[in-house]
Amino acid sequence: MSKIALITGAARGIGLATAKKFAAQGYRVLMLDRDDTELEKAQKEVSGATALHFDISSTSAAHEIAETVEKSHGSLDTLINNAGVAEFGRIETCDPDSWRRVMETNLDGMFFLSQALVPSLKKTKGSIVNIASISGLRASTLRVAYGTSKAAVMQLSKQQAVELGEFGIRVNCVAPGPVRTKLAMAVHTQDIIDAYHDAIPLNRYGLEEEIANAIYFLACDQASYITGQVLAVDGGFEATGVGLPALRS
Repeated sequence: MSKIALITGAARGIGLATAKKFAAQGYRVLMLDRDDTELEKAQKEVSGATALHFDISSTSAAHEIAETVEKSHGSLDTLINNAGVAEFGRIETCDPDSWRRVMETNLDGMFFLSQALVPSLKKTKGSIVNIASISGLRASTLRVAYGTSKAAVMQLSKQQAVELGEFGIRVNCVAPGPVRTKLAMAVHTQDIIDAYHDAIPLNRYGLEEEIANAIYFLACDQASYITGQVLAVDGGFEATGVGLPALRS
C-alpha cells in the first residue's frame, strides 16, 4: 500500500515541487491550499493527487482536515507544513492585523494542524517536516513578523520532536534561503538579485526542486534517526559572516 503525504501550500512554488517529488517516489499525495483555482491547476500536474481546499489560518480548519484524512485514508505517513504568507514592512508600520495575518498562517495554523494530525501519524510512526525560512536564522529589514514567525517555527519543530519522539514520530525543519520561485522573481529587482548572488557562497538562488529534495529526505525512512533538526538549504547563505563581496573577488 502506498504511503500518504499531506502537503500544505501545495498550489505553487516549493509546495508544488514537493508534491511532485513525493508522487514520483510512489506516495499518494494530498495537496492542500486555500487558493482553489491554483490548486485545481496544480493537482493536474501531480499524478494521482487529491486536492483539499482549506485555509489553515482558520481555527476550525485543523480538525476538519484531520477528519477528512481519517475518513478517507485512516492514517497519515508524512505531514509537510509548507503553507505560509509574508508581509513586509518596517517595525513601526506593522499593525496588529498584519502581525496576526502572518502568525495565524505561519505559526498558529502549522501548530494546530500538526496537533490535530498526531493521532493519524501515531499509527504509522510518521514524520513531520515544517518549512521555516532563512529569515528565521538571519534577521533582515522589513521582516519583523515574517522572520519572527519563522524563528518560532524552528523552536516549534524542536518541541514537537522532543514530545512526539516517544511515539516514533520524527519532526524536522527546513529553512530555505532565496529560491527562484515565480513570486520571488516577480518582486526582486535586479539589484536585489545581484546582492543575493554576492552574499550567497554558491552565487545563485536555489531551485524549488532542490528544496523539495531536502524535504523529502528528512521525511523519508533514509532519515530514520534524524529528528529535531533545522536544515538550512540556502547555498551557504546562513554560514557567511560579514561576507564582503570585495573580499571574495
